[in-house]
Amino acid sequence: MPDPQLQMFVVAHGLIPARLVSELGAGLTAAFLPLVTYQFLHGGWLHLIGNMLYLWVFGDNIEDRVGHFKYLLFYLLTGALAGLIQVFFQPGSGVPIIGASGAVAGVLGAYLVSCPRARVLALVPFFFWIPVEVPAVTFLGFWFILQVFSGIASIGAEVAVAWWAHIGGFLAGMLLINYFGKRIHCE
Repeated sequence: MPDPQLQMFVVAHGLIPARLVSELGAGLTAAFLPLVTYQFLHGGWLHLIGNMLYLWVFGDNIEDRVGHFKYLLFYLLTGALAGLIQVFFQPGSGVPIIGASGAVAGVLGAYLVSCPRARVLALVPFFFWIPVEVPAVTFLGFWFILQVFSGIASIGAEVAVAWWAHIGGFLAGMLLINYFGKRIHCE
């Protein structure tokens, strides 16, 4: 899309906290539809590829646990809750929130609860990047702590990353996964 049309599209379908807060009385569909649509927009290829990489590594175990349809519902619900958490922390922001990161964070939180003893292959920097097996609880715990510090640092500032959506999605995933399906054994 040409840049002006792309900007209009993002404004129309992204989640804008100030708009959500102001439209709460206008009707639930108009106010809450962006809580779903924002999850399918991304700020570029790197943003999209990063989210898909996390889903590729962690999502299949959660989908196996709950099934295809419940996984879709879980993903969309944690993404919507992640958006609401971001709106709570920045209710006056006019910057559109886009991306699946909040929903992906929900999958990460669900993975932590579902597969705490699993190990994941991560790239660790030494003199160069080397693949190392890391306990999932360490990897995800480190990831979550980074989000919390970044979220705290973003309070009162206009930032390009919705840190509170990551935090909210992760916590929503941890809290909701046991309502969606059976327990699984992860390796």
